[in-house]
Amino acid sequence: PPVTLLDVFQEHARRRPSWPLLRFQDEVYTYEDVERRSNRAARLFSRHLRLQPGQTVAVFLPNEPTYIWTWLALAKLGCPMACLNCNVRGRALQHALAAAQATLILASPGEWLPPGVVVGGRKFGVLRGP
Repeated sequence: PPVTLLDVFQEHARRRPSWPLLRFQDEVYTYEDVERRSNRAARLFSRHLRLQPGQTVAVFLPNEPTYIWTWLALAKLGCPMACLNCNVRGRALQHALAAAQATLILASPGEWLPPGVVVGGRKFGVLRGP
């Protein structure tokens, strides 16, 4: 079977858990930190959102560490991630959502999305996390 980026990440997390993976502003996240956070996010998404493998999730997050473990969590659940540019609004955002065919949008508290976004007659749930 093909090797995925998730496979590569998990292998590094097993072999080098204390190695730095990501530096953001004044914080450094190790492979172990990111593995732990992505596992926690995957459990939350599975239990509380009832995500199923193959369910596409639109992600509307700024460029910050949360984006990394959200992506890894969705990959662990087998959920394709539709990456939305958090600078896009209006018709361009509606087009991106329609093209993604997602059933859920994950957004940070700082991103503006109206509750219950409707695109093409479909209403999306919007989850805002810390």
